Amino acid sequence: MKSTHTDWKHWLGWTSTASLAGGAGAEELPCYWEYRLSNRQFRMAAVVGGLLVFAAAFLFYRSVIAALVLSSAGILAPRIHRRSLLEQRRLRLAIQFKEALYSIASSLAAGRSVENAFVTALEDLRLLYPNPKTEILVEFEILSARMGYGESLEQGLIDFSRRAQIDDISQFADVFTTCKRSGGDLVEVIRRTSQMIGEKLDVQQEIAVMVAQKRLESRIMMAVPFVFLAFLSLTAPDYMASLYSGIGYVILTAALILLGLCFLLMARIMNIRM
Repeated sequence: MKSTHTDWKHWLGWTSTASLAGGAGAEELPCYWEYRLSNRQFRMAAVVGGLLVFAAAFLFYRSVIAALVLSSAGILAPRIHRRSLLEQRRLRLAIQFKEALYSIASSLAAGRSVENAFVTALEDLRLLYPNPKTEILVEFEILSARMGYGESLEQGLIDFSRRAQIDDISQFADVFTTCKRSGGDLVEVIRRTSQMIGEKLDVQQEIAVMVAQKRLESRIMMAVPFVFLAFLSLTAPDYMASLYSGIGYVILTAALILLGLCFLLMARIMNIRM
């Protein structure tokens, strides 16, 4: 029963840090293929989602009871919110990693060793990102600490790529490890890799801007029926009265279901994996 309770909370987006870390006192490195909502984030998303569903349901049915029942669907809002935050964080990390590669390539070209290049990159990144909780700062501090403990840089990069689950980082870790062991030209490898990743991210950002515009348009389109319904209810209540009795409720329910299906379809179309 406890496992089932934990599973549905995790599905909705509310994951206990203690349960994932293996209990109190366990320290866990960040994983970028999942996002954990805090209690406050979970509750705020659920409340906002519930209020939006309540307002939409009340517009359609003019019944507080029906609106309250349907507002329970707002519990799904944290899951949607978590997915959005996860995508934003992964995109931030990819962009930050590109900046880190530029710094590493510059240090290697100046004649520094590979390990010193990563340490110098951390100092450069601190100037670029003042917030100490910035993802790439956290990761490069972990790499620096591991090298201080005697662990190889290759092992740290492989672990970073495993936790990031981002293609660019995984490919760089594989190429770097192979090149380091075989004695290849690290300066040229990192320069070309950073250039390729930079070009790829530029294209992804252009696509993201276009998708964001279309996503905004789709949200406006979804809001139009509710705004139109509210406008008619305020300006012509007699005209709308027939919808709130008998067959009118069936028509409203069918319209609400169709709007829900349209929302799911548009969300699926806009979900472009890059």
